[in-house]
Amino acid sequence: MIKAIIFDFDGLILDTETHEYEVLCEIFAEHECELPLSIWGKLIGTKSDFSPFTYLEEQAKKALDHNELSNLQKERFSQRIAQEKTRPGVIDYLEAAKTLGLKIGLASSSNYEWVSSHLKRLNLLDRFKCIRTSDHVEFVKPDPALYLEAAKCLGVKPEECIAFEDSANGALAAKRAGMKCVTVPNTVTKDLVFCQVDHSLESMAHMELKELISFLE
Repeated sequence: MIKAIIFDFDGLILDTETHEYEVLCEIFAEHECELPLSIWGKLIGTKSDFSPFTYLEEQAKKALDHNELSNLQKERFSQRIAQEKTRPGVIDYLEAAKTLGLKIGLASSSNYEWVSSHLKRLNLLDRFKCIRTSDHVEFVKPDPALYLEAAKCLGVKPEECIAFEDSANGALAAKRAGMKCVTVPNTVTKDLVFCQVDHSLESMAHMELKELISFLE
């Protein structure tokens, strides 16, 4: 029996990932280079030492000012994300979960300050009974720790949870934790190779939560 739902954040609730990749692609293009999704996609939903600007230097075959590029990236990204709203169906799922008496959690590989600041802007922070981020665990996704900690915080067993993910790393973490996983990929993650999940939706707006739970059970 499903007792809780746990959301990822980046790319699932707020599509930060598409904007981040598109901004980097713009910067690469301005140096007549490309950042393949086959490389960037492996980093989505987790943390890595990969530096896009070091990679850009290698492609451009010249030294570049990393601070200048980083500031440019942040400026362009901030302008884009300030206008971004929640992905379709997210609010409906949160409201439906409350109506159904389900506990609602969040598990993100990003830090708490990043997640909470955007949730506040979207007026969603109070919707989550428990939030677990990179500040709470030693290892982030695809390690299952974030989901296990979120379930523990909610007071439910992993098998009583549905995890909603947009990334391959996130989906793997949810399944390793023993949860049902439903993927809702975005523009950037839709072509990634996912592990075996329980269901996939193009959008949360395409299937009501109650119907989805009945399908999974």
